[in-house]
Amino acid sequence: MKYLLSLLVSCFIYESIVAQVQPEQLKVEHLENPIGIDETKPRFSWKLNDGRQGAAQTSYQLVVGTSKQAVEKGSGNMWQTEKIKSIENLSTYSGNPLQPFTQYYWKVLVWDEKDRLGKSSAIASFETGVMGSSWRGAWINDNLDETVKPAPYFRKDFKAKGTVKEARVYITAAGLFELSVNGERIGDQRLDPVYTRYDRRNTYLTFDVTDKILASNTIGVLLGNGWYNHQSTAVWDFHKAYWRGRPSFCLDLRITYTNGSKEVIGTGTDWKTSLGPVIFNSIYTAEHYDARLEQPGWDQTGFIDTSWSPATIKPAPSPNIVAQAMHPIKDNQTFNAKLLKQVNDTSYLFDVGQNISGVSQVTVKGKAGTIVRIKHAELLDKNGQLNLSNIDYHYRPTDNTDPFQTDIFILKGSDIESFRARFNYKGFRYIEISSDQPVKLEEGAVKAYFMHSAVPAVGTISSSNQTLNKIWKATNNSYLSNLFGYPTDCPQREKNGWTGDAHIAIETGLYNFDGITIYEKWLADHRDEQQPNGVLPAIIPTAGWGYSWANGPDWTSTIAIIPWQVYLFYGDEKILKDNYRAIKKYVDYITTISPQYLTTWGLGDWVPVKTTSVVELTSSIYYYTDVKILSDIAHVLKQQDDYQFYKELSQKIKSAINKKYLDYGTGIYANGTQTELSAPLYWNVVPDDMKARVAAQLAKRVKADQYKLDVGLLGSKTILNALSENGYANEAYQMASSETFPSWGWWISNGATTLFENWDPQSVKDNSQNHIMFGEIGAWYYKALAGIRPDPRAPGFKNILLAPHFVKGLDHFEASFNSVRGIVRSSWERKKNIIVCKVEVPAGCSASFKVPEGFMLVGPEAIGAIADQSLIRLDAGSYSFRIKPLR
Repeated sequence: MKYLLSLLVSCFIYESIVAQVQPEQLKVEHLENPIGIDETKPRFSWKLNDGRQGAAQTSYQLVVGTSKQAVEKGSGNMWQTEKIKSIENLSTYSGNPLQPFTQYYWKVLVWDEKDRLGKSSAIASFETGVMGSSWRGAWINDNLDETVKPAPYFRKDFKAKGTVKEARVYITAAGLFELSVNGERIGDQRLDPVYTRYDRRNTYLTFDVTDKILASNTIGVLLGNGWYNHQSTAVWDFHKAYWRGRPSFCLDLRITYTNGSKEVIGTGTDWKTSLGPVIFNSIYTAEHYDARLEQPGWDQTGFIDTSWSPATIKPAPSPNIVAQAMHPIKDNQTFNAKLLKQVNDTSYLFDVGQNISGVSQVTVKGKAGTIVRIKHAELLDKNGQLNLSNIDYHYRPTDNTDPFQTDIFILKGSDIESFRARFNYKGFRYIEISSDQPVKLEEGAVKAYFMHSAVPAVGTISSSNQTLNKIWKATNNSYLSNLFGYPTDCPQREKNGWTGDAHIAIETGLYNFDGITIYEKWLADHRDEQQPNGVLPAIIPTAGWGYSWANGPDWTSTIAIIPWQVYLFYGDEKILKDNYRAIKKYVDYITTISPQYLTTWGLGDWVPVKTTSVVELTSSIYYYTDVKILSDIAHVLKQQDDYQFYKELSQKIKSAINKKYLDYGTGIYANGTQTELSAPLYWNVVPDDMKARVAAQLAKRVKADQYKLDVGLLGSKTILNALSENGYANEAYQMASSETFPSWGWWISNGATTLFENWDPQSVKDNSQNHIMFGEIGAWYYKALAGIRPDPRAPGFKNILLAPHFVKGLDHFEASFNSVRGIVRSSWERKKNIIVCKVEVPAGCSASFKVPEGFMLVGPEAIGAIADQSLIRLDAGSYSFRIKPLR
């Protein structure tokens, strides 16, 4: 009896242990339960939910099928793998061909470190879209000229032919759209579809409208200009775009009835169109709305549309229509604007409380015909009035009908009226409302919506230094303010996809947000814009501007740096495969214009504090970096000949740089500026036997500069990292936490809630208050202070490099990073002369923990560490170390 009881207890313990191992957070194409994807071989990924010490995955099995019940029982008619021995949590579909317009279900099983089968995952799903098959609908518009300002409305009445089992809308547009069914707006996203090179690629979206279909129905579509029909004028000539035209769209509503029959309602000449109250819209400037022109019920059944005109069929803008498989743009945060002052009953000033990207919503009461102007700005002048001078620098208006960042709302004179822009966004903190007749604004009359691509947050930091914390928050605010289906430089004066800004901030983005879907889309934009000779423009997408200025390797290295960084963070080779040919073309072009392995092509260290650096040095370093990345990618993709060729080429470039610019006697590059010393160190150009000397010269230069920044864009990426990676973490922290001019902290201490475009806020030309270009500091927190890095030999955080720096002047630091394999945590705290360092390694991962130079483990944790106590291998689990300085 005692033996039986013991056996039962043992079985219970065994079962409870096994039950802890379970896959969760299942994704397809890096999205949860997506609908309307085109990928014929989608990627499946998951994380392990298992908090046990040493927890790991040794094998997995995937089950994919069209029947949810069958998949639940472990049977998949589309793809059912064998038990695959692997620690990978990413697998590419290799089953029966997927069909368009089909829902699939899937689950994953895993075996733990002792080869015990864990609990099955929950059932996840994905749904295919058009997948290159034919659209029933035609591209239509209202056949008006591109210069016509009012936005076109479209409607279509239809009756359902039975009880609806399932209904999906597939819609694409040249421009922007808002979709409604029976008067209800469909979807919570904004500014769709995302901006692309319209004459080469268009994206479509899929909406589930099953519960919206009634016996009698009306589909409504409102079109906006977006970047397709740019009616505002600025220096980048988007109003001269090759693709420019009157907005158009194509739509299929596919209905499956409970009796098995199917029906497709597509766009054609049987749709009706009319102009309406959106009398002007510009993605660049603002939106104008005349409420007196509203047609109530226009998108509902029973509306009399006899005055509306038939739609006109138009050619498709491009033959390439693909699914928009990415995190959409949304209203992510709502602010109630605070009334700063009321000058009189026709002038009000509001403060949102922080600088954001997005739109305002105004609720007002006034007489019919009253013109309300809603102006948005980042700054106030010395008299407390809105000041747009820092953001309207590049605007080139042809008349006074399109004021910058100023919505115009004409009242219809009803009791209470509200307005928010549909097809525009702005960068602002302050809102000025003025009217040509008295208006009344109640409490809470002005709201602001923080809009951006809704990428999930994955990183957090906290520290004992509040300035440091505020810099991190401001950096994230700027990053998000500049993410609208592609990374931009600023949300007001340009909204352009500047390549240099984006690759400088790539690690900041990846440590803090799950952004792979945005970067995969943007790199497709790169491929669309690349010239046959390999040249890329400085802004992507572009209407043609940027191929002859600002597009050297220091900017357009995005094509190499971003795929490589995404691969390191996600462990996903697809982004390397997709861009391999484009990287080669780009690198090969630079080689053709660089016979001596050096290049002067580039802008250099853009917007430095005061000291300029040699362009040939910085551009050649990026040329080397691109070639080195290409050789590394070739190695990953098993392109052995390319790997050898580009590896040798990278060594030739490195040798040429060092031969011309490194003084081996002093350890100084070029003129010894902060950028000229830190860039070779960070990008691994310095010979191994010279690194200590060059780093010492950098530290000496920083000290001579009183720990003040003297860098531009390129140096802002390298200065902190080069110091902390080469024995001078304390000096890096001193610069990072400084509150004296020029520094990130100086901005914060002067009220900044986002990062600026210029170290000097008094500058006239380059003075946006919401730029991400100096945002590398947001990644440096994770890399240097928390010490969390991906291991290039085990990408996707299969192995985590943990090397925190316990810098002087900081008592506590903590970072949490939700990697593709689970949450990594690293924290440390000073307790008298001891530092208590805690780390957490997620299930299925390992870590290499490095004790920083000048410190040693103490107490029982030191037992079992290797002889010099500098490098410790950790399996999954939570660990605590007591560490003290050697002196």
